[in-house]
Amino acid sequence: MALRAQTLDNLRHVASVAAILLIGLTGAAQGEGLAFQQAVAESAASDPAVAAFYRERDYAPLWTSGKDAARREALFRALASAGDHGLPAGQYGDAELRERFAALSSERQRGRLEVAVTEAFLHYAKDVQTGVLVPASVDPGIVREVPYRDPLATLRGLAAAEPRAYLRSLPPQSREYEQLRRAMFSLTDTIAAGGWGAPADGTKLEPGDSGAAVISLRDRLIRMGYLHRTSTQDYDGAIQKAVQRFQIEHGLAPDGVAGPGTLTEINVSPETRLHSVLVAMERMRWMNGISLGKRHIWVNLPDFTAKVVDDGKVTFETVTVVGMNQHDRRSPEFSDQMEHMVVNPTWNVPRSITVKEYLPMLQKNPNSVGHLKITDRRGQVVDRTQVDFTQFTARNFPFAMSQPPSNSNALGLVKFMFPNKWNIYLHDTPSKSLFAKEVRAFSHGCIRLGKPFDLAYTLLARQSDDPQAEFRRHLNTGREVTVPLTQPVPVHLVYFTAWPSARGEIEFRRDVYGRDGRIFDALVAAGVVLPELRG
Repeated sequence: MALRAQTLDNLRHVASVAAILLIGLTGAAQGEGLAFQQAVAESAASDPAVAAFYRERDYAPLWTSGKDAARREALFRALASAGDHGLPAGQYGDAELRERFAALSSERQRGRLEVAVTEAFLHYAKDVQTGVLVPASVDPGIVREVPYRDPLATLRGLAAAEPRAYLRSLPPQSREYEQLRRAMFSLTDTIAAGGWGAPADGTKLEPGDSGAAVISLRDRLIRMGYLHRTSTQDYDGAIQKAVQRFQIEHGLAPDGVAGPGTLTEINVSPETRLHSVLVAMERMRWMNGISLGKRHIWVNLPDFTAKVVDDGKVTFETVTVVGMNQHDRRSPEFSDQMEHMVVNPTWNVPRSITVKEYLPMLQKNPNSVGHLKITDRRGQVVDRTQVDFTQFTARNFPFAMSQPPSNSNALGLVKFMFPNKWNIYLHDTPSKSLFAKEVRAFSHGCIRLGKPFDLAYTLLARQSDDPQAEFRRHLNTGREVTVPLTQPVPVHLVYFTAWPSARGEIEFRRDVYGRDGRIFDALVAAGVVLPELRG
């Protein structure tokens, strides 16, 4: 039916164009009008949305008549300032379009220009609303579904609205996006003023140290705004506090010691930080239009945290372990709905882990990984001593493996489910020591939680008078229990290496998977350049 409707729509368009072509000239004014309409119909024919838009308005102009001056100038101002959103300003052709307006000499030219301006507007609108890049084409781990807008609806919206207000409504309207934009301008000004000075020297500086390396650290911290101006050459309390503040704002252990990791981050250039901000803005455009939810769970992979956010405020937070930096283990980025939790979960070992990790072990020793149960296609437990595992390959291995509920279960004692085709979820873990590490990328892709029970209490509090008692009641059975959430909670797995704090200051994180670097390179390839230095 959809194909038939589209075919009928195309036939109507062809008939409409034919009608314009067949109408005879009945005077100079009418002839000029028909020439404009014919040119619009011909130029719009290759784009169904543009063709439908002009057809439903009887080919009346949107940009090129005298009464369209305000709309036209509003668009040209937006195109000229596209760089203020980190967009490829040179790709929208506003200068060329202005030249074409100045050189108009016929109605056919005006008709072709009319459609060219519409196409420039749609190109800009798509980029500023939902991003320049297609996420998965940059990195296969970014599986986010971008909420692209219907171009016909976009054109109708512009035609019905005050143009400046409508254009201002296109970018993300969140506080965080505007804070990132301000950071972009601030970093641009910093670069124009000479940056943050020379990198700090040394490999490790701590309280009690003194000399040239401390001076270089002191000067860098002053230029970055973490330390008031001072002439000390000693690693004193003020420098220690400045280092601690920097560490907190960059996801580092706040010990006040400028060790190798901290010095590496202190010496990151403002240009590189600007790249992170530009990428964060693009990522926000990919999510523009996705409802986060009044209550939602925000898992920022390079921050190694999971947070419950209620009405814009963080009400629960825990550290996480995310997928290790290997091509088949990096945690993906997407949004979904958490529907239930499983207390005392069984770990059904993913086939990829079964055949890549455990099959070679079984081939060497059938009694290895004895904590795992092996079952056949009928669900019957397999007697390991009766199986020659060397006859199987990763392709034809016919068994499944699982780990029953227990304190040593790989999923711990609870997992939080938002069913998805990547089989990613949040869960407990018996490997608690990993949470003490600064960079926590060790899992097979799922998100391990430092405080899983507390997350369970937080979620159950919306549907139980005594959430802890309810959770413990299920836990104490020792059996696998599925606990539905009466109100599903949106979950957003994101990857922001630049993000505003509650105070509005931009905090930075390491690009643990290299995704931001790939996105920035793709933005540059698409025509994005660093913002012009402001006078």
